[in-house]
Amino acid sequence: MSHHLARAAAQAPVEKAFTFVDFHTDRDGVSSSLTWRQLEERVRTLAAALRHGGAAGERVALVGPQNLDYVVGFLAAACAGAIAVPLFPPTLPGHAEKLAAALADADAVLALTSPDSLQAAEKFCANQDGLRVRVTTEEDLLSGGAAGAGPADGTLSHPLPGDRAYLQYTSGSTRMPSGVEITHANVCANARQALKAYDIRAGRNCTVGWLPLYHDMGLVLAVVLPVVGNVHSVFMDPLAFVQQPVRWLRLLSEHRGALTAAPNFAYDYCVRRVTDEERATLSLGSVTAMVNGSEPIAEQTLRRFQQAFGPVGAVPTAMRPSYGLAEATVFVSASPAGEEPTVTSFDRDALAAGTARPAEGTGEQPVTRLVGCGRPTDQEAAVVDPAGLVRLEDGRVGEIWLRGPNVGRGYWGNPEQSEATFHATLHGDDPGEETRHWLRTGDLGVWHDDHLYITGRLKDLVIIDGTNHYPQDIEHTVENAHRAIRRHHTAAFSVPTDDGERLVVVAEHARDLTEPDRVRDEVTRSVRVALSAGHAVAMHDFVLAQPGTVPHTTSGKVARSACRARYLRGAWSSDTRVQRKTDDV
Repeated sequence: MSHHLARAAAQAPVEKAFTFVDFHTDRDGVSSSLTWRQLEERVRTLAAALRHGGAAGERVALVGPQNLDYVVGFLAAACAGAIAVPLFPPTLPGHAEKLAAALADADAVLALTSPDSLQAAEKFCANQDGLRVRVTTEEDLLSGGAAGAGPADGTLSHPLPGDRAYLQYTSGSTRMPSGVEITHANVCANARQALKAYDIRAGRNCTVGWLPLYHDMGLVLAVVLPVVGNVHSVFMDPLAFVQQPVRWLRLLSEHRGALTAAPNFAYDYCVRRVTDEERATLSLGSVTAMVNGSEPIAEQTLRRFQQAFGPVGAVPTAMRPSYGLAEATVFVSASPAGEEPTVTSFDRDALAAGTARPAEGTGEQPVTRLVGCGRPTDQEAAVVDPAGLVRLEDGRVGEIWLRGPNVGRGYWGNPEQSEATFHATLHGDDPGEETRHWLRTGDLGVWHDDHLYITGRLKDLVIIDGTNHYPQDIEHTVENAHRAIRRHHTAAFSVPTDDGERLVVVAEHARDLTEPDRVRDEVTRSVRVALSAGHAVAMHDFVLAQPGTVPHTTSGKVARSACRARYLRGAWSSDTRVQRKTDDV
């Protein structure tokens, strides 16, 4: 990254590099920018201070709010030869346990934050047993006189391609987060892959986003890709988007040629929350690409977004369904440029049995409609039988395996898990030959008509009486069974009983439902009927939960395994109609 930053500063010194739009002090937003020269100077100065302070080779955590300081801190840590650990401030509601776990796991010696967050971060770290981390700010480091300790020629140092650049902590949808080791070569390769896939070029395009910078998609899209591609990055705080999603769309309207990304729920959120008056002020015709990824992509979301924002310029070909994961840095594949998203109806029963058979269109058979995620860019993907460890032919469902220059080194401090996940080999291949190693993603998918379709998570698969059920299919049915159920806040999973594994569904009720007890039985009956008719499965238990109680990951996905664990601990009890709200995951 240091080479790319130095090049951008030399080639376009006065052009804007990063712009942060702050909605905290002004509802219309106040923009602050750094040019490439200003960014390079701040990064070089802070990197020298970090090296002088002994951070080289150590872990430096980022625990501040989303702003320009965060960008400078991340780049400086990576360019100093330290290992950056992009995290979040302790004030992020419901995620204190994950922050403490990540700081302890990384064994960070330094935590960078902004001046206005220093006190809260110091207090948080002081209350964690065993943490050796020192909390500081850019200003404090530089005032210590360390800035003059850099190389004599005043240039950035350049870590080796194989050196660790940062630890990307996974969002923890199936387990407590693990730190993926991403090298400088990994992240630069992945940025180039994304630039190529979305056809992003310097001088023509920019990036616009609100995704958290501690999340893999937010970090690469808003920080690394702009540095590698020399494109302007415009970003805001995630809370500003949640408060008024139209802010995101206005920035897309103002900045031509924008590349942006968001999980599926965010596009639905815009449809629901952006008013007709707000919509009339938008102009989305110049948006280059709107990446939809990070969670299962729903066809109805694509349709609703186009219906709502097509009149103000949104074009179907700009929506780019994509697939990725932290272990591969982030980006893996995207739908082809210039094409509308591909949606295919598959026979649901055949899909559950492991075969992607297009539905015949009779209207009688249950179907699952999946959105294609195209093909990988400059990396290889295989669909593999997870038991026999052999490649499957097109049309067969299996685990997605990957290999390419963007695949990370492994999990920090966990050699056994790293070996199993990052060094898998197909049956008959030599485990000692590194070029034969694959990354096991844990995701289920299928090749069909030259598109990769994601069907679910291997660990989330619900198996009832020997039949496979994809939880997202069940959740979709549940959320459409009754108007009292809140969308994107439903978890389906199986639990052990005396009669084997049985289905449990936990669904939050709508926020505007004032008396949930009055409709609980009616909602339960509707869900049972819908699941029996649509999936031929009986529901063991249903919980109509209070809003805010179904756990989500830091990236906004429903954490099914965490929800299952809470259910088994008795966090909800549908029999006694008692529900206890617990901290979010």
